[in-house]
Amino acid sequence: MNLDSIVFELSVIAVGAAVLGTLFLYAKQPIIIAYITLGIVVGPSGLALITRTDHIEQISHIGVILLLFLIGLNLQPAKLIRLFRKTSLLTFVTSVFFGGLSLLFALLLGLDVRSSVVIGAAMMFSSTVVGLKLIPIITLHHRRTGEVMTSVLLLQDMLAILVILFITGENSDHVLVTFAFLAGKLVLLGLFAFLGVRFVMIPLLKKFDVVQEYTFLATLAWCLLWAETAHILGLSYELGAFVAGISIASCKVALVIAEHLKPLREFFLILFFFAVGARLDLRLDPYLLLSAIAFGVILVPLKAAVFRLAFRSTGESSDLRKELGVRLGQSSEFSLLVAFSALSAGVLSDKGAMVIQVTTIVTFITSTYWVVHRYPTPISNNPSPR
Repeated sequence: MNLDSIVFELSVIAVGAAVLGTLFLYAKQPIIIAYITLGIVVGPSGLALITRTDHIEQISHIGVILLLFLIGLNLQPAKLIRLFRKTSLLTFVTSVFFGGLSLLFALLLGLDVRSSVVIGAAMMFSSTVVGLKLIPIITLHHRRTGEVMTSVLLLQDMLAILVILFITGENSDHVLVTFAFLAGKLVLLGLFAFLGVRFVMIPLLKKFDVVQEYTFLATLAWCLLWAETAHILGLSYELGAFVAGISIASCKVALVIAEHLKPLREFFLILFFFAVGARLDLRLDPYLLLSAIAFGVILVPLKAAVFRLAFRSTGESSDLRKELGVRLGQSSEFSLLVAFSALSAGVLSDKGAMVIQVTTIVTFITSTYWVVHRYPTPISNNPSPR
């Protein structure tokens, strides 16, 4: 039997996710945790049915790309710009606060200064995938909770890209210039995407809209085209996909497109959460392991409290401040990317990388439980969260 076959690996993930997902739902537990648990159990640190996860991680990234594309399909650019203006300072200040707190934690663990700085940088952000995955579709697209969260998370993604560029040494002596170039590239990307929709996509979709397969293929291609273009320009796949979604949101078929792409998005997001669990290596010094777990558990309510206070400055209602704080309480998938980049650049120790991974996954799990049992989500079988 060829255990390295991609068909075998996808079969293990699909069957395992279905079985564990069923058990978790019967136990009234969040199904996302089932996918992470599956990665731990059958991944390299568990039964090792899947020993190499790098290609699974690359494939799973498509789910994140599709998630941001679908969000863009339901947002108007003018409204998003207004939200950016309102949340930019809040996003920067809270990110710096969480970074400083995490830096202090790493120093208290006895890690070297460089690793501690990287840990601080990695833990500044909230998860785009977990945060937006746990919002009901109607709330995400049509209510202020989803709009404000999207603006904060996208601004954090921009900051995360800047952090990665700084860590890897590219243009590290000119941070503000680098950020200005990134912003300019993003504007240029958006301009060409909107022109492409007006003069290419709309005419094609109008002419061949009766062929559903073509509509599906053309819009998927549009999403991946701009995701890859953004990556080439030094931005992220997610930002490119988001721009692609906004650019095509004015088309009448936007809602139909969204419905067609949802099942594909869900499959790839299963792979994403599996990869999160599979990359976790628990063979860590017990003191560091327990410390990372404890910090992850503490960090979630702490971030929720800080965000709740911060959103008071933007004039949000008390209930909305509380909900936004809870939903933004986890660390980010960018934390893992920062760890990988720093490890490759030789500025982060192996122990530091594992502290980041363990803490991040613990915040995923803790935050997911809190959100599912407190607020409405599309993945809970509890119709009336407390």
